[in-house]
Amino acid sequence: MTPPRSSPGAHPPAGAAGATSSPNAQPASDAGTVRRCGLVAIVGRPNVGKSTLLNALVGQKISITSRKAQTTRHRITGIRSVGNAQFVFVDTPGFQMKHGTALHRTMNRTVLASLADVDVVLFLVEAGRFGADDAKVLALLPPAKPALLVANKLDEVKRRDALLPWLQGMQQRHAFAEYVPMSARKESDVQRLLQILAPYLPEGPWLHEEDALTDRSERFLASELIREKLFRLTGDELPYSCTVQIDKYEEEAGAGGAGPLRRIAATIIVDRDAHKGMVVGAGGERLKRIGSEARQELERLLDAKVFLELWVKVRSGWADDEAHLRSYGYE
Repeated sequence: MTPPRSSPGAHPPAGAAGATSSPNAQPASDAGTVRRCGLVAIVGRPNVGKSTLLNALVGQKISITSRKAQTTRHRITGIRSVGNAQFVFVDTPGFQMKHGTALHRTMNRTVLASLADVDVVLFLVEAGRFGADDAKVLALLPPAKPALLVANKLDEVKRRDALLPWLQGMQQRHAFAEYVPMSARKESDVQRLLQILAPYLPEGPWLHEEDALTDRSERFLASELIREKLFRLTGDELPYSCTVQIDKYEEEAGAGGAGPLRRIAATIIVDRDAHKGMVVGAGGERLKRIGSEARQELERLLDAKVFLELWVKVRSGWADDEAHLRSYGYE
């Protein structure tokens, strides 16, 4: 089989098979002439690195990351404006193969709704790997929308010569508009992906200000960062039946000419009494550390002093209760 040809303007990293394109790829537009703006979905199986890629594309952390699957539960929008193009990225939850709870069904609805709304799709896989869960997500891609295969974690591929046959196999699975092997942790690869993606955005006015990073509120970002620290500091002890609710979010001007201040009170919702003990820890030390690390990261993100109070409450069965899910902000 003839391998895919090189994509317009793509410069593969040294030793890689390179970014490649199908014959129906669009030509690159002339820079600085017409403004482009479009919605771009980032989809893939759970824990494939979607949030890490979103943060890299935006240039700042706006989506939480964890080695656990199911970390992202909401549709997170990240914005990046480069040259004449504005990219509005949508980080989606990993599609859940087992619809055991209302939470899982809600997450899947979010994925499907995002795919219906966007202009182009980034289908994220690990370079050289494609399993049953990847195939199930691939089957969801709308055939009429351009989809780019983003083969992430290229730096972990031991034999680069095996990547081209794998790319050829992927070409048979779906008519991808582009094939982009890369590492989301490598800035030059991220910039290359943006250049390849730009011609696929529709021509039109921008949806957001040039310096915008996300359309999510500070209140939402605070709940997500607390949840990230919760997952990171409880390891494998705590099941996923936990969430975070912001009870108070107040903005103040600092006294005596000091910088801005945020007063935040939040409740960590868990499913069982035993889970509460896991979060609080011996003598309350784990909860204190969760709060301390969340506060420090919020101060960096918001460029403001933060006072953070955390509480833990048990709400049995919340993840399978539609009313509870709505009250906690799940769409």
